[in-house]
Amino acid sequence: MDKFFEIETQLIYEIHHLEKERAKETLRSLIDLIALRSGKETIRQVRNYYIVLSSVMARKLYEMRVPPKKAFAFNVACVELVEKHMNDSEFLYVADELIEFFTSVISERKQPSFGHQTVNKVVMFINDEVERDLSVEDIAKHFNISTSHLSRIFREHAGITLVEYLNVRRVEESQYYLRHSDKGISDISKQFHFCNQSYFTRIFKKYTTVTPKQFRDSQHIPYFRYNLPNAK
Repeated sequence: MDKFFEIETQLIYEIHHLEKERAKETLRSLIDLIALRSGKETIRQVRNYYIVLSSVMARKLYEMRVPPKKAFAFNVACVELVEKHMNDSEFLYVADELIEFFTSVISERKQPSFGHQTVNKVVMFINDEVERDLSVEDIAKHFNISTSHLSRIFREHAGITLVEYLNVRRVEESQYYLRHSDKGISDISKQFHFCNQSYFTRIFKKYTTVTPKQFRDSQHIPYFRYNLPNAK
């Protein structure tokens, strides 16, 4: 066990630098060490470690100036994931899902590098407040600029309209609730402020090519991730 914390430090570094596949391999190494020490208690001890690791990552997010409510919600979501899937056949699947979740949330904290600082700030604001019922007017008011000017500079620098980016982020975030919670699809639709479930399904399929139900029913469908096209 001498190398355990050294490897864990490597894992946190890889997550922070979005080295997702390396992080998955490193977490497997930690699981192997836990298994060597735990014997028949391996599943229980790995479960406990997943929860501890989730708390460590929540603290890291807080240190990266993630709003406290979001850091706490992140930790709760991780624990729910573990509680739902932790058994003999799925504990390695849980490891991969946690890394996917960790790197996704960390990536939101990477300061965008568009040529307009207001656009960079708007992206970070949306990432932090994605579960609020935001409109273009709300965002423009928050930054004390006109809606037309905000819409123009956002599309010019980000290569996507502000409304589209709001929908993209809501779809991305909704995936975790679809896969790791027992919330109904209509409830998730309301949570992310789509006008109705039908519209949520249409927007979700537009970006992921599958319906929310298809995504929920298959663990093999990969998560949708959107890369802003004009980021430097």
